[in-house]
Amino acid sequence: MKKIRVAIDGYSSSGKSTMARRLAAVTGYRYIDSGAMYRAVTLYALDHGMVGEDGTVDEAALVAALPEIHIDFAPAISPEDVQHTLLNGTDVETEIRRLRVSNAVSPVAAIPAVRRALVSLQQAMGGEGGIVMDGRDIGTTVFPDAELKIFVNASAETRAQRRFKEMTDKGSQVSYADVLANVVRRDHIDETREESPLRRADDALDLDNSTMSIEEQDAWLLNAFRAAEKKA
Repeated sequence: MKKIRVAIDGYSSSGKSTMARRLAAVTGYRYIDSGAMYRAVTLYALDHGMVGEDGTVDEAALVAALPEIHIDFAPAISPEDVQHTLLNGTDVETEIRRLRVSNAVSPVAAIPAVRRALVSLQQAMGGEGGIVMDGRDIGTTVFPDAELKIFVNASAETRAQRRFKEMTDKGSQVSYADVLANVVRRDHIDETREESPLRRADDALDLDNSTMSIEEQDAWLLNAFRAAEKKA
């Protein structure tokens, strides 16, 4: 049976990464968290003084440094495990999930040269199929001809609560108000950026998971996957 490409797009903290990771584990497909790639670039920019205190990004310096930024993934070993993001060979999975990165990632991800570089890498990773990739522009820009496209959404408040719990469970000292403000700000930047803005692909299936459990999400997505697989 043909191995398909699954593109899962949606707003920040909508649960798309959890869905995508677990689907990949069940189907034996490779999982790629495209958002982690942008976070890794953002971490590099922060650690190399390319992001000012006011949040402005030294675009010229970052674009010049792109050839020095190498991103890869260490695979998860179970559906409950996370895929570990490697930045120049170092596991940065924990660091890229911190609020300092969340606050800077959208401006970095809006830089056209950054997006083009990472889109090219993502297309190379999934060109032969057998991949589940989540992000903001997977079904519209990275794989516009993907066999299965999903667009995930939930209210900003629901998404902020999920993100707040995830961060505090990992020991981060953050407030819900700060997390909500970050979610709303990122939504605006993602929707209005010039290069590959966040939008639903015309042929994507809609999923509002505001009241769904992880198990319900898994079942819904697996059914959609099986249907798409049969059509491929």
